[in-house]
Amino acid sequence: MRRRLVVVFLVPLVAILLSLGGATAWSATRSIQQAFYTEQLGDLGYFVTSARQALRSGSATVIDAEVARFHEVYGIDVIVFDLSGGVWSARDGGGEVLSEDDAARVGLALSGRRAEAPEPVFPWIAAESSLVEPVFDDGDVIGAVMLSADVEAPRTQILQQILVLTVVSIVSIGLGVLLVFQLARWVLSPVRRLDEAMIAIERGEMDARVAEDTGPPELRRMTRVFNGMADEIERVMTRQQEFALNASHELRNPLNALLLRVEHLSTGLGADWKDDVEETREEGRRMARILETLLGLARGGRADTMISAVDLTTLAARRADAWSEVASQRRVRMLSTGVGPVMSITDRTIVESALDAVIDNAVKFSPAESAVEVDAHRSGGLCVLTVRDHGPGLTREEAANAADRFWRSDDSGGVPGSGLGLAIATDLLESIGGELRVDTPDDGGLLVSLMLPDGAEG
Repeated sequence: MRRRLVVVFLVPLVAILLSLGGATAWSATRSIQQAFYTEQLGDLGYFVTSARQALRSGSATVIDAEVARFHEVYGIDVIVFDLSGGVWSARDGGGEVLSEDDAARVGLALSGRRAEAPEPVFPWIAAESSLVEPVFDDGDVIGAVMLSADVEAPRTQILQQILVLTVVSIVSIGLGVLLVFQLARWVLSPVRRLDEAMIAIERGEMDARVAEDTGPPELRRMTRVFNGMADEIERVMTRQQEFALNASHELRNPLNALLLRVEHLSTGLGADWKDDVEETREEGRRMARILETLLGLARGGRADTMISAVDLTTLAARRADAWSEVASQRRVRMLSTGVGPVMSITDRTIVESALDAVIDNAVKFSPAESAVEVDAHRSGGLCVLTVRDHGPGLTREEAANAADRFWRSDDSGGVPGSGLGLAIATDLLESIGGELRVDTPDDGGLLVSLMLPDGAEG
């Protein structure tokens, strides 16, 4: 954005300065040339008068002395022609040969035509400037005078003017560039601070704000709107954290009481209840870990992950067994098809929570007398947990949106749900560097894959 703003300001400024500099240089050149031409006309008029007197008297002695003296002082050659076009008076006796242009001018002057103003030329084109004027006597042409001057002096003046204007233009453009950059910095400084504040908020610094007293009025209004939005986001996040803290804290006491009640009841049960009691204990401990994760998220905005080596085959089998009672109520079978250990260095609680969300979704949409298959295997350098159901499935377009929050298929019918299950699983996996993928097998149903980092096989 800064580059575009600089270009928008700088291009017109440079164009204007160059135009003004070019126009000024041309005007200065024409002024010097006109002054030089006027001075030539004055000298030419003087010699026309002297030549008339000399031609009348028939003696070139006086005018020869004037021509020689004029060249000695000013370096300008003067040649007087008689009516026949021959050289009548010159500094060197008229030995030089006239150019075609000069000869044509002399012929025009002897025919009675006066000299015309020379066309404007660039100072480095012509090396010499010549003017020819007819000499009249009682209305008749009796000769002509040609004055030839070296243009080195006016050329030097013109080049000096051009050099000065070039330096002034370069300095002006440099100052203009500096001014444009300062202007762009002043205009964009609030935008830069807004960008820095947004990055800070993204990092979790919810108190990041931008000063509202700098920059153009339009950007000040945008700054006020941003600060108001940041205040509202901070209030919402604070309320969410307070709710999560309160909810997780309030749930810990009933959960601890429930676990104590289980321990108390287990003392009066027979040995055949031992497995059920142990499963209940494990579910209670898992709920306690989930609550601790929730508390960590509420306190610091992130969970305190417990990374360890996890056998995904064993984890998948346990979660399938834990869901078997819920699935059986819908006449759905839970199958664990994993063979052999699949080790991953990951957070067990997060993986279990994500897998539960996917299994819950599969059980809800599976028809009666079908099965939900939970598997663990390696694929392409990753550890993969898959949940395969045989429900109505989704189209490929719907599968691409299945992990979006609150998305539900049009064919979900009266199945209860909020459309958050797969979205929550996706967020959980992303927090540990994993990924969730939804595929549509050719034989129907849905295949959801939880992609996790690989680990050493145990």
